[in-house]
Order: sequence, then structure tokens, then C-alpha cells
Amino acid sequence: MIPYVSTLDTEPLVTCYRHPDRETGLACSNCDRPICADCLRQSPVGQRCPECAASQQRTLRPRTMSRSRPAVTTVLIVVNVLVYLLVNMRMSQLTLSDGGLRATDVANGDWYRIVTSAFLHGGLLHLGFNMYALYAFGGLLEQRFGPLRYGMVYAIGGLFGAAGALLLSQPNTLTVGASGAIFAVLGAMFLIEQRHGVAPLAGVGGLIAINLFITFLVPGISVGGHVGGLIGGAAVAWVIESTGYARRVPSPATFAGVAALTGLAVGLIISAV
Repeated sequence: MIPYVSTLDTEPLVTCYRHPDRETGLACSNCDRPICADCLRQSPVGQRCPECAASQQRTLRPRTMSRSRPAVTTVLIVVNVLVYLLVNMRMSQLTLSDGGLRATDVANGDWYRIVTSAFLHGGLLHLGFNMYALYAFGGLLEQRFGPLRYGMVYAIGGLFGAAGALLLSQPNTLTVGASGAIFAVLGAMFLIEQRHGVAPLAGVGGLIAINLFITFLVPGISVGGHVGGLIGGAAVAWVIESTGYARRVPSPATFAGVAALTGLAVGLIISAV
């Protein structure tokens, strides 16, 4: 994963509506007014100007405001960091090979690797980029969906990432990292933005495009893990959005759709090993 970058734009630069002396290629995804980087406010449905961002905050219902602290995202970051310290800093006898995802090991009964591999990282840079992306976008998605639905996106997207890695990697290839689940978060954000009319390369779409370019270009990156997670996260988000994400308790249709996607991911994993 790489840090978020500004919106890609090929139109002539204009000036920020709040700072006429600053040229910019950014625009509010709600009102289309040009804004500079200092005025940009990220939201679950794209980038906003300060006025639209404030208006969105005023219209949030009390239940949504109560979810302002992304507890699940915080826990995930803490667990990933602790596991990194235990494994990579030699604070335990565990190694990457003990919990990494490898088709031959899963075929021999080590099914736990599907989960443990998502909390292992090959180095500090690998961990840092992934946790930055999780912090930047996971909290936004958790605010919109709530902890339970957000957990569905992360977990099932991670399963699709594991399935993709097993399907497209050599049987003895060791795969580690939370990138599959994080790509699931990005896929869910992209799906939400598209439902709200955000341009494909605006908002999170540009970040996904750049990361996919790097994924296919740089050797050693799990193409299947990233693409699988992206597709899985978008699919789960589509189910949640289509069956009433604003309900306090997920509807039976949400659970049914999520269960179907879980079965599909498990089926792909089984077929891969």
C-alpha cells in the first residue's frame, strides 16, 4: 500500500474558491467547487469542501455520531503492531514461516494460516504502509457501516484476498500481510463513492489505480491477494448498501448475502488447495 495522493486531473488548473491565490486540480465531490489541499476534507463518500463537510456532520444522526471512534480499526492496528513486534523483533520463537499463507501447508491441514497470515508483515515499511491505509480509510468505513458490518468487510475481504493469493501463487510461495483485507476496505469505499456519483479516479479510485499499477509492476507482491481483497470488499459493501446499511441491526438479507459471499470465498480456497 502507498499513502493517499491527490486527485488525478487533466483539466487546466483553477484557483481554490476560498484561496484565490492558490491553483488547484482538486474539487469537492458534492458541490464541484475547486478546493486546495488545505481546504480538502475526507469523508466516507469522497473529498468535500469545508462547507459540505460541515453540512454532512450536521445531518449525521445521533447513532452515527456514537460510532465516531473507530474501535475495530484501532484494535486491528494494535494487533498487527503487536504481532509484528513478537515475530519480526524476535520477542518470541515464532517466524513468518510459522503463520504465513502457503498452499502446501494449508493442504496439509494448516487452515489457521488463512487468518494468521493477515497479521504478519515482512518488514517495518510493509507494516507502516498497511497500517497507514487502515488508519486513513478503515475509520471512515467503520463510521458509515458500524463495527459489525465493517468487520464483515474486513474479514470476508481478507478471505477473498487469501483465495486470490492461493489461486494465483505457486504452491510453495509464502504470502503475508494485511493488504488483502485493506484492499477490501478500499474496494468497499470505492463502491460507496460510485453509488454517490464520484468520478472513478477521484477519491479512493485514484489510490486504487496507483496501487494496482505497483502490484502488477513490482515483483514479489501478491497480485491475487490484492485483487481478491478488492473484489471481495466491493462485493460485501454492495450487499450491505443494498440491504440497508443504516439499520441498527443488519437485516436477514444482509446476513444471507454475506453468508453467500463467505461460502464463495471458502469454496475458492478449497479449490485452490
